[in-house]
Amino acid sequence: MRAPSPAAQLQGLDLQFSRGKRAVLDGVTFGFGAGEIVALLGANGAGKSTLFRLLLGFLTPKRGDVRLDGAPLSQFSRREIAKRVAYVPQGHVTPFPYTVREVVMLGRLPETGLLRAPRAEDREIVEGIIARLGIERLIDRPYTEISGGERQLALIARALAQGARLLVMDEPATGLDYGYQLRLLRHLSDLSADGHGVLVSTHHPEHAMQIATRIAILHEGRIDADGAPQAVVTAERIRRIYGVEVEVFDDPFGARRLAPVSERYGEAKG
Repeated sequence: MRAPSPAAQLQGLDLQFSRGKRAVLDGVTFGFGAGEIVALLGANGAGKSTLFRLLLGFLTPKRGDVRLDGAPLSQFSRREIAKRVAYVPQGHVTPFPYTVREVVMLGRLPETGLLRAPRAEDREIVEGIIARLGIERLIDRPYTEISGGERQLALIARALAQGARLLVMDEPATGLDYGYQLRLLRHLSDLSADGHGVLVSTHHPEHAMQIATRIAILHEGRIDADGAPQAVVTAERIRRIYGVEVEVFDDPFGARRLAPVSERYGEAKG
């Protein structure tokens, strides 16, 4: 079994993927590593979820290569991948009334396998992660009966229970109220500070600018931009990608902000 790399990294090189005659991704090179928070922006249908599935090995590219810790992803077993990369899906609801503790314990499967019962060490890891995310009160509640924000935190806890240093999150803020969105952003920042690499897709440029060390924009099957948040998020690029007019400005604390520009607001400025 390969030892984990001290510089965990997941990267796609020159990825091409098509559905029928339509090219979904065309020559995409993109990746992230430990200690980063990389936000992937793009309109609906831009190919964000497809890119994630390719990076995770759920789909096979027509052309290109995916590398994990410098080695071809195809050389790793699914169990080895799960020890290095954890996936947090969007809005997952299990059909079974597992408790939150049981859902998070599923993250230990890469270590325990299907046949070994959880040991004291596994239970300690799970309970510690649940406490870290502040959801101890939910530990014995059915996962199917808690709120969307609480389920999202439980899924993040399950991913952390895998022991993976790289986290891939597909629009984790979808359906969350304002309070849970802010808690989620804080948790992602804490994970990056602890050395985890976080790749997150989002429809909220404001969220990306709050926490990301890098922002990439996927547009028409290609990486349109990839770099420092203040360089990537511009009014012109937001207009071209999303078809809306915004003003991009720095607040008094130096943070980059977006504000919609209505016709009335534009006239008032003029």
